[in-house]
Amino acid sequence: MQLTIVKIDKPEPINFILGQSHFIKTVEDMHESLIATVPGIKFGLAFCESSGPALVRFSGTDSQMIELAKRNALALSAGHSFIVFLGEGFYPINVLNTIKMLPEVCRIFCATANPVEVIIAESDLGRGILGVIDGVKTQGIENDADIQTRKDFLRTIGYKL
Repeated sequence: MQLTIVKIDKPEPINFILGQSHFIKTVEDMHESLIATVPGIKFGLAFCESSGPALVRFSGTDSQMIELAKRNALALSAGHSFIVFLGEGFYPINVLNTIKMLPEVCRIFCATANPVEVIIAESDLGRGILGVIDGVKTQGIENDADIQTRKDFLRTIGYKL
């Protein structure tokens, strides 16, 4: 078995969701659920098929996000993994539960805009995701000023009253 790290290639402000599912139907079901949950959503999704022709299957509403999804899925080439890139101004918090509730979704590895490295194991059978490195190493514990900054930020962006 070999371990490798695949860096997710994306522009800085773009959020994405990386997960694992179990069926080719993932592409259509995820597409339908995303547009039903957030009308007008801009996204691209790609799914690494794990049997038969073993292709990257894809869909979406935004050509740039679709290309990001296809390119990153092919770089991962990990069986039954999927990746969803959300257009600027769209966030995982608005669609994550919808995606998790799809019957074919097994797990979510991350949902983030951070730089991410994916730890891949490869054997004679194929490739799989062991986990992710999501963002930078923790620098310390927040102090009172940091707490106030966090609270102010959440209210500024409308997530808290």
